[in-house]
Amino acid sequence: MNAVSPTTEREPHVARRANRQFSTVLIFGVALVLALIVASAIGAVRIPLFAALFGDATLTPLQSMVFTEVRIPRVLLAAFVGAALAVSGAVLQGLFRNPLAEPQLIGVSSGAALGAIGCIVLSENLAVPEVLGPYLLPLAAIAGALAVTTALYLFAVRKRDRGVATMLLVGIAINALAAVGIGFFTWIANDGQLRSLTYWTLGSFGSARWDTTLPAMALMLAAILSLLPLARRLDLLQLGAVEAQRLGVSVPKLRRRIVFGAATAVGAGVAMSGIIGFVGLVVPHVVRMIGGVHHRVLLPASALCGAALTVVADLGARVIVQPAEMPVGLLTSAIGAPFFLWLILRIRTTR
Repeated sequence: MNAVSPTTEREPHVARRANRQFSTVLIFGVALVLALIVASAIGAVRIPLFAALFGDATLTPLQSMVFTEVRIPRVLLAAFVGAALAVSGAVLQGLFRNPLAEPQLIGVSSGAALGAIGCIVLSENLAVPEVLGPYLLPLAAIAGALAVTTALYLFAVRKRDRGVATMLLVGIAINALAAVGIGFFTWIANDGQLRSLTYWTLGSFGSARWDTTLPAMALMLAAILSLLPLARRLDLLQLGAVEAQRLGVSVPKLRRRIVFGAATAVGAGVAMSGIIGFVGLVVPHVVRMIGGVHHRVLLPASALCGAALTVVADLGARVIVQPAEMPVGLLTSAIGAPFFLWLILRIRTTR
């Protein structure tokens, strides 16, 4: 009888896994394309999409202006923010080896919001060169997110405790401290700033304009592209820091890249859209259920799924209560909060 080698036995399994991973990325890629098409055409002003794309003369001046100056920057911003939040959630979960590490829950979004709100309220008193104007808000939000992410990791390393309860308690404390700062800035804000801050803290893409959106999208894209190549090292990190170091991973360098990349992605996104919660929690878990746990699939698929989710959520925010507009953060929280509760129960029952 001919012996079957282990390599031969593994080949069908490897092929099935590769097909599953490719199908996962393809599914979310198609979902994103469909979401972009529908969101670009539907809204308070209905726009024939193909006519708009190919410059059909039947478009009215209003439709043309809404499509190029309002709808497209808004849809693109929603896609970039969703991708940034989802990828950040995936890498933070890998870094902390904690399934509940999500930018909003652990305070990263609140830190970014505090930096951005402080910039909004105090910018009138700052002498900033005009060339830096479009970058000031994203940079302030990135600084806040970077401070929180660094503090979280240092706490986790020092205490050697990456448990769910510890992470949630630290996140609650950071969110509370950030709320104090946000409350203070809200208190000293003038009436014009106060109206924008109140709506901004609930999450919205309504302020998307090309001059402010393009710099933020450039920062988010750079951050996402810096995180995608870390997939294999994140897989090795799941074996433990000591084992990953033994296999050739520079854990301190990996930590710095993840902290800076995630803070940049979250900070730039929060600066443009406000706090949009649970995207970084829900999306990576959905992708894992469909495509597996390997980060080389998890990271790009999370970017595509997160982008599609926020584009659809923004579309819902625009059409559910027309002609008014619902904050996007309310819709993502309505989806994410039940998922969060289910995830906690699932973690408890598996222990």
